[in-house]
Order: sequence, then C-alpha cells, then structure tokens
Amino acid sequence: WLVYVILTAACAFSYWLGGLTPLDALEHSFSTISTGGFSTHNESFAYFNNPSLNFICVLFMIAGGINFSVHFLVFSTGKPLQYLADIEVRSFLMILFTFAGLLALFLYLSNTYSNFFDSINYSLFEVTSVMTSTGFGVADFTLWPLFMPALLIFISFIGGCGGSTAGGIKVMRILTLFKQAAHEAFILLHPKAVRPVRIGNRILDEKTTQGIWGFFALYVIVFVIMTLCMMLAGLDQVSAFAAVATCINNLGPGLGQVSATFAGISDTAKLIGVAAMLLGRLEIFTLLIILTPEFWRS
Repeated sequence: WLVYVILTAACAFSYWLGGLTPLDALEHSFSTISTGGFSTHNESFAYFNNPSLNFICVLFMIAGGINFSVHFLVFSTGKPLQYLADIEVRSFLMILFTFAGLLALFLYLSNTYSNFFDSINYSLFEVTSVMTSTGFGVADFTLWPLFMPALLIFISFIGGCGGSTAGGIKVMRILTLFKQAAHEAFILLHPKAVRPVRIGNRILDEKTTQGIWGFFALYVIVFVIMTLCMMLAGLDQVSAFAAVATCINNLGPGLGQVSATFAGISDTAKLIGVAAMLLGRLEIFTLLIILTPEFWRS
C-alpha cells in the first residue's frame, strides 16, 4: 500500500505540474496507477489535448503495469537500475516499446497523422493504455487503418507484469509459454539432451510450467465459450471477440458494437461481459474454485 500511495502522489503532482486542476490531477492519478481508466470527462484523456500530459500518463501507466514488489525493491534500495535487472520488467518494456514503434511507423506511412511526432504520441499512449489494461484514450484507434485496431486488442492479452494492477495473461506467463515451447522444440531435435527451462537465472520446475499451461488452456477455453455466447446474444463476430477480449483482459474499449460503450448491447451480453470481467480480474482459477462444491466442503 505504501508503494501505491507514493506512486499515486507522484502521479497527481506530475499531472498538476502538467496543467491539470488539483481535482482532475487527483482523480486521474488514482485511475492511472490502478490502471482503471476512469476519467472525469467523456472524451477521456483526449479532453486535455496536451502531448506533455500524455507522456506523463504513459510513464505512470507503465508504473502501474510493473510488479509492485519491484517498485518496493527500488524504493527501499534507492537503485533504479533494479527495474532493468528484473527480466519480466525488461520484457514488458521491450514488448511495449516495440509495438509502439511499429504502430507509430505504420500510422505515419499510412498518412493517418500529418507528422511523425503525432504518430509517436498517439501510438505510445494507446499501446501503453491497452497493454496495461488502463483503457484511457487520446484517439479512436478503431478508426486506424489496416490491422492496427485488431493488433491493439491482441496486445491486451499480454497484459502487464505479475503483481501489478494490470490485467491480461501477464508477461511472465507469456515468457514461460515461449520458453517452454522453445524447450520442447529443442528436445525434439536433441532427445537425449538435458536442459531445464530458465527464466533469467531461475530454473522453472515442472509443476510451475504445468500450472501456467493449465491456466492458458483454461483461459482459451473460457474465451472461446464466452465469444460464442456473445454471438448467441446477438453480437457480430468482431464485436463478440472484442467484447470478451476487453472484458476478460479488464481493458475497456473494444471494436465494432462495443468500440465506445456496452450500452447498446443486450442485457444477456452485458451479463456475459460481467462474468468475463470477474474471471479476468480473479484470473479464472480463483472464481472457478469458489464455485466448486469441494471448496465449500473442505
């Protein structure tokens, strides 16, 4: 809680220096560090129309997407380089800035914005907002050309770091899945080799990797079932996919019928979205275990 208070206070002070009123600065600081995305204005962060504020917001959205244990380590030791010493934080930042750079390049080349600075401004903000599941907006990314709107929805599946306020699958799980897949490919080529799965300097035991694969499999199954249920409730394929993605990843904005709000969809679809949000926030296993009879008999 101390780390959260420090980050929120720093965020509010930065927003105030950036030109927000004290009330707006305080309210948006809570929403930023919590990666909640709620704003006091209907236009979200686009209301301020201030690139400097956008970059301040990006900085603190990233802070909200980083493991709070790493924040505590940095604050207690006074060594900011501890952020880069953590492989999950390094991977999180590398993925975020890579996608932001690629989207900025495509936005510029497609003449969506008149200059490269605007492309970087909007791309960096939207990618950070989506990946950390904050949901703030400075542009309507559903109007971006080519594959970019769909890519942003897919980025939301990655999420932030474990132990952060962000949603999504989480970067450490994604890293483990890729490491395990590479390990299996290596074993196929070298069946007699003995090489453990490593994340940084840590060797992952079989129980940990099995648990992550189990979570991922259940995540995909739940996602597919809920997408089909959304379609049964009257949404088209794109809207159903985006609605479940934005709910289960605790994001906010989607595509199609749910690009701006869920107000126009049926009550049944809204209830499916509620269930998806609960499953995403509690990371599926927690909610499913609570609903099993064995849990209450134990």
